[in-house]
Amino acid sequence: MILRSDLPNTGFFNSPTMQTFYESIRCRGISRRGFLKFCSVTAASMGLAPAYASKIAHAMETKPRIPVPWYHGNECTCCSESFIRSAHPLVGDVVMSMINLEYDDLIMAAAGHQAEAIPERVMRDHPGEYVLAVEGDPPLAEDGMYCFVGGKPFVENLKRAAEKAAFVVSWGQCASFGCVQTAHPNPTRGTPVHKIIRDKPVVNVPGCPPTAEVMTGVLSYVLAFGHLPALDRKGRPQMFYSHRIHDKCYRRGHFDAGQFVERWDDEGARKGYCLYKMAARGRPPTTPARRPCGTRAPRSTSAPATAAWAAPRRASGTTARSTTGAPPSVSSRSRRRPTRWAARSPSMPG
Repeated sequence: MILRSDLPNTGFFNSPTMQTFYESIRCRGISRRGFLKFCSVTAASMGLAPAYASKIAHAMETKPRIPVPWYHGNECTCCSESFIRSAHPLVGDVVMSMINLEYDDLIMAAAGHQAEAIPERVMRDHPGEYVLAVEGDPPLAEDGMYCFVGGKPFVENLKRAAEKAAFVVSWGQCASFGCVQTAHPNPTRGTPVHKIIRDKPVVNVPGCPPTAEVMTGVLSYVLAFGHLPALDRKGRPQMFYSHRIHDKCYRRGHFDAGQFVERWDDEGARKGYCLYKMAARGRPPTTPARRPCGTRAPRSTSAPATAAWAAPRRASGTTARSTTGAPPSVSSRSRRRPTRWAARSPSMPG
């Protein structure tokens, strides 16, 4: 997998025949003031300084909309469900103005041969200019027979579409790292996308599902700056996956002060003290995400990475350890209830 932030010199998103984002929203009656406000909100959602709003505005005034064919492999479509719930920017602005969603067999109106002809047209008319979005992983067993799209194995469609793409975005845990489809014994030989596509940059946006704003933020960044955001060693955008929940939690001050909730109805809970001893154990030191620890997101907008409940259960009187320091000993009142994993019957597998 290529983990560079630059892209090949292929005329990336410089086609003069495609409408720009600014032209598109002006046709819809959006004012100049509304456009600049949108650019400011987009910069803020990506964690950029206010000065970048003008750069985003310039890019959206001059650069054409990004053609995006969206492919589906073995998955549950939860990534698409998350994507359509984006708030910053709204998915309607992304799909109708920012990108040109050429093909998505989940939500498109076309069907049959009419639908099958769209990816071929995109590859013919926009070589090196389109972004291939992939949701779900391709199965390799039995020549890919476990996932057919348009009468062809999904893995063949994926390889063909990736040949002329500017880069590939793997939406969700399935496409990024395999998820449940690749669990042992993996009879279909489900494989992450970056292990199939090795000659193109691949951006992994994991999560089940990934946060909607992360998905739209990646596309917004590419449109605004013309190159990929910096990626970590796992191919994830550092702008979204370089911080832990603990680093930006609004309860962090209480953690540093040793102020913890001991019971859900105690005085500390009413004052907003740290939830490390209650629901957040294991999350603060380990989980890369944008949501404060101790809060649970709706499934449609879960954090960029699934929670890493890696810390073992502590007995009463032991000291909880973390990478940022050790809080006071856990008392008998705050002993964790058995998790669903610990409460499973011995007869259950796994």
